[in-house]
Amino acid sequence: MSKTKILDEGKGELLGWHDPDENREWVLEHKSRELKDKRMTPKEAVAQFVKDGSFIASGGFGHIRVSMSVIYEMIRQKKRHLVMAGKTAVHDLDILIGSGVVDRVEVAYCFGHELRGLSPAGRRAVETGRCKVVAETSNAGYQWRFLAGMMGVPFIPTRNLLGTDTFKHSSAKVIEDPFSGKPICLVPAAYPDVAFIHTHRCDMHGNAQIDGIIIEDFELARCARTLIVTTEEIIDNDKIRNEPWKTTIPFFYVDAVVEMPYGSHPCQMPYLYFFDEDHIGAWLKMSKSEEGVKEYFDKYVYGVNDFEEYLEVAGGIKMLNRLKRVENLREQMTAPWMKRSE
Repeated sequence: MSKTKILDEGKGELLGWHDPDENREWVLEHKSRELKDKRMTPKEAVAQFVKDGSFIASGGFGHIRVSMSVIYEMIRQKKRHLVMAGKTAVHDLDILIGSGVVDRVEVAYCFGHELRGLSPAGRRAVETGRCKVVAETSNAGYQWRFLAGMMGVPFIPTRNLLGTDTFKHSSAKVIEDPFSGKPICLVPAAYPDVAFIHTHRCDMHGNAQIDGIIIEDFELARCARTLIVTTEEIIDNDKIRNEPWKTTIPFFYVDAVVEMPYGSHPCQMPYLYFFDEDHIGAWLKMSKSEEGVKEYFDKYVYGVNDFEEYLEVAGGIKMLNRLKRVENLREQMTAPWMKRSE
């Protein structure tokens, strides 16, 4: 049988890859299938599971359904040299880079706040060398990196990156397809050391439900070595069992459950509350200078003890009620075929 012929290789750093058999052994050793109480505070979850130098991944999409309570806690605890999967990373990655927590990133979609503009803090850090872009891929490329990890295979074959500059900066390889003889791109699996996903509801064991589009959180939950689930509310296990089809993430993937209402602020939580555009705008304005970055973190992270205090400083119940009303109005105005199914 002829050897696989490698035609080309990206020059990006290979992040988060493990031999699938080694990862399986790690999971069997470290993951429990015991139906136990996994409730923790953000402080406890970050202290126990997020280590300096970890390869991390954030659930949600852009400014939507992001575990901001854990993000701010990592900054508060001054974690260092974290590497991030920048699949659709905007506000989360920007403040993690601005605070010095993340100093390496694999980029699919980063350094922009979508219609709000570019990311002053993140761009400045890359331009000055404080943060390095060590690899690139596409959104689909990251979807398939997580998919390969979930499936327990070393890579996913695809035509996705062929013929692009993105491939040149990726960690993928191009081989000769043994069936057709044509080039095929191999996107390597990813196994984040820690992932955090914000959900609408969850029981204390980790059975979590997400309303609306789940993006790649289905795959991410199943490939991450450690998974912290943050949730708007903890519900009884009986309710989970009554509607098991709603459970996107089963308990045996989950290592910690953090109950945090409004835990995605200033980002959106679909059907519950809208983006806090005032707060995001304030960060973008302040982060144009290092002095402004320091002022932001002194006020909203280091100047408070936890996420609840942060919410009070950010505007409190009046602000939260306004975001809830805006989201409810948006849902009422959405076309019927775009609304969630109950």
